[in-house]
Amino acid sequence: MNESQSPPESGKPESSVSPVPQVSVAPTPFMLPDNSGLKQRLRLVSAVVAVLVVALGAQWWVSHTEIRNLREEVARRLQSGDSVNNEVKGVLKTVVESTRELQSKVGALDSKQAESQSQQLALEQLYQDLSKNRDDWALSEIEEVLSTASQQLELAGNVQGALIALQNADKSLSRSDKPQFIAIRRAIARDQDRLKALPTVDVPGIAVRLDSVIGQIDSMPLLSDEKPVVSVSEPKKSVRAAAAPKAGKARDAAAATAASPDWLAVAQDKWQSLSTEIWGDLKQLVRIRSVDTPDALLLSPTQAYYARENLKLRLLNARLALLSRNEFAFRNDLNAAQDTIAKYFDTRTRQVQTTQALLKQVQGSNLSIQMPTLSESINAVRNYKARR
Repeated sequence: MNESQSPPESGKPESSVSPVPQVSVAPTPFMLPDNSGLKQRLRLVSAVVAVLVVALGAQWWVSHTEIRNLREEVARRLQSGDSVNNEVKGVLKTVVESTRELQSKVGALDSKQAESQSQQLALEQLYQDLSKNRDDWALSEIEEVLSTASQQLELAGNVQGALIALQNADKSLSRSDKPQFIAIRRAIARDQDRLKALPTVDVPGIAVRLDSVIGQIDSMPLLSDEKPVVSVSEPKKSVRAAAAPKAGKARDAAAATAASPDWLAVAQDKWQSLSTEIWGDLKQLVRIRSVDTPDALLLSPTQAYYARENLKLRLLNARLALLSRNEFAFRNDLNAAQDTIAKYFDTRTRQVQTTQALLKQVQGSNLSIQMPTLSESINAVRNYKARR
C-alpha cells in the first residue's frame, strides 16, 4: 500500500509545478490601480495648478486695473489743482495790472492836485493883486472854483460837488447888483439844469452793498462743506406734515378711547403714528444732490481758501471800477463773481441766495452816464473878464 500511494505523492509535486507561471502572473492586476491613482493625482495637481495660475492672473489684472485707476485719479486731481492755481495766478495778474492802472490814476490825481495847489498859490497871489477891485476878485474866485469843480466832475464824476460850486458862484454874483453878471448867472443856471437832469447814481450805496457782500464771503457755505443744510425753497414741511398727523391721530385716539374701551384700536393708532414718525426720520438719513460741477465737491481746505479770496478780489475790483466809473470792468467782475458763487458755493442756503440777489441788484445799476462840463459857465466868466 505504501508503494501504491507513493506514485501519487510523487505525482503531486509534478502537478503542483505546472501552475507556477499562473502564480507569478497573479500580481499583475494589482499594479493597474496604482497607475490609475497616480494619473488621478497628477490630474488633480494639474487642475489645482491651473486654478492657481488663473487666480494669480485675475489678481494681477485686478491690481493692475486698480493701480491704473489710482494713477488716473491722481493725475486728474493734479490737473484740477493746476487749473485752479492757473486761475488764481490769472486773477493775481489781473489784480496787479489793475493796481498798476490805479497807481497811474493816483499819479494823475497827484499831478492834478499839485496843479490845483499851484493854482491855489496863484489865486492867493491874485487875491493880493486884486484886493482893490472887489468884482474882479469875486470873478477870479468863481473862475477858480468852477475850474476845480469841472476837474472833479471829469475825473471822479462828483455831480454834487459841481452843483454846490455852481450854487456858491450864483450866490456870490447875486450879492452884486450889476446887470453885467446876468449873462454869467444864466450860463451857471443852464449848467445847473444839465447837472440836475442827470440820472442819479448812488455810488456810495453800491460800494456799501459790495462791502457787505465781501464781509459775508468767509461765512458762506461751500459745496465741499459737509454741514447738512435745509433748503430755503423747501422749508421743513416734513416736520409740519408729521406734526399735523400726530395731532389728528392723537385726537382720533382720544375720541376712540372715549367712545369705546377697545385697547386694540388705541394700540393700532399708536403703532401707526410711531411707524409714520420713524419712517419720516429714516427718509431724512439719505439725501441725493445733483451738482453741475463735481470738481467743487473735491476742494481741499487750501483750494477753498483760494476760492473765497478769488471771490473777494473780484468784488474789490468791481468796487474800484465803480469808483473810477469803469462800467465794462465793473460788469465783468460782477459776472465773474456770480459764476464763482454758482460754481463753488451752496446756492440752496439763504445766505448765498441773499448774496446773489444783492449782487443782481448791484448789477442793475447804470454807470454809463456822460458827464457834462462846466465850460459854458467858465467861458462866460473868462469872456466877461476879457472884455474888461
